[in-house]
Amino acid sequence: MKQEAAESSGFEIVDSALMMKVFCGFAVLAALSLAISFGGRWFGHTIAMAGYTDDTTTREVVIGNDVVAAPANTIRFEKARRDGVAGRLDLYLRWPELDGYSETARLAFNNLDGNKRIIFLSLEPRVMTRDMSGRLAPIYNALTVKPGVPGPEGMTLFGFSETSGYLNEVLAVAARSGEPAFVARCLNGTEADESLAPCERDIFVGNGLSMTYRFPRELLGDWRALDAAVVAKANAMLHVE
Repeated sequence: MKQEAAESSGFEIVDSALMMKVFCGFAVLAALSLAISFGGRWFGHTIAMAGYTDDTTTREVVIGNDVVAAPANTIRFEKARRDGVAGRLDLYLRWPELDGYSETARLAFNNLDGNKRIIFLSLEPRVMTRDMSGRLAPIYNALTVKPGVPGPEGMTLFGFSETSGYLNEVLAVAARSGEPAFVARCLNGTEADESLAPCERDIFVGNGLSMTYRFPRELLGDWRALDAAVVAKANAMLHVE
């Protein structure tokens, strides 16, 4: 009787199983749409970050007898942004703030603001008995051409001899009262122009670490402030007074 009444009124009874299938189909489509929307935003954010992170969570990395406490956004490589033991840790910092990646620092880290301002640091166990300043007298003095030429802020730039193994490099040396000389090696010529950080200097930090930091040649004029700030930053990460 109900079916006859429905037919006489012009309506058709739709099978409940079919309705359930239609409902489930719409639910799946809605879920996929939501997932695509969310996933698109997440994936787009990942592309924009280009390997960087703005996460400031402190990671404690053990290298030998030293513990480095570094914010995740100062650690260069994603796999290294974790607590635990490592043989080496690579960092990068914006000058002069010495902070890690953030939206505010995005232009500097992507070299889009017209200024080379990123300093790259590598911390690893010492394999030599002397740092770069300590190698000046016994090694570099015999490999450089004298007398050198004046550089910025009391610095002298020395070319290397052809047999030194340091072709297309110069040695930057600056005397310091009561301290070993500031010593850094820098690429020269076209190679220096094409590099974000063509100068490097290594120093001993912590209990048994060697820290090599690479920096733009434009910062040679700030060598006093640069070296003091980088050393202080490393000591703060290592909790060394």
